[in-house]
Amino acid sequence: MTSETELVPHPEPERPADDSAGDPFVVRVIGDMDLDHSAGLRSALLRAAHEAPEGAAIVVDLQYSSFCDSTGLNVLLAARGQALESGHTLQLAAPSHQMVRLLETTGSIELFDLRPAVPPPGPPSRNGD
Repeated sequence: MTSETELVPHPEPERPADDSAGDPFVVRVIGDMDLDHSAGLRSALLRAAHEAPEGAAIVVDLQYSSFCDSTGLNVLLAARGQALESGHTLQLAAPSHQMVRLLETTGSIELFDLRPAVPPPGPPSRNGD
């Protein structure tokens, strides 16, 4: 089970059902990561760093985001630092070609773990499974 956030600019991280460190906090970014949306993204990532169980990964799912400017990148870099200070890792899932190019151009690609898209959450189990 993963914890998820659905919307930018006002994403809300959710805790995994069992607060397990093996379950990542997922922040799903929908739309652009730019100056107009940076406050909501920053807030969601900071909240995830504070609420995630110790050692849990914070995954920024970018499959529905196609653009990131320098402001968005700075938010991600700051969130990475905060995550590391809090005992977490920050992973980028399904970054767009533009995002990968931005990371390569700025030399920051080595700072992030890249991974495939995070599957959408399934329906809650009736038996608590």
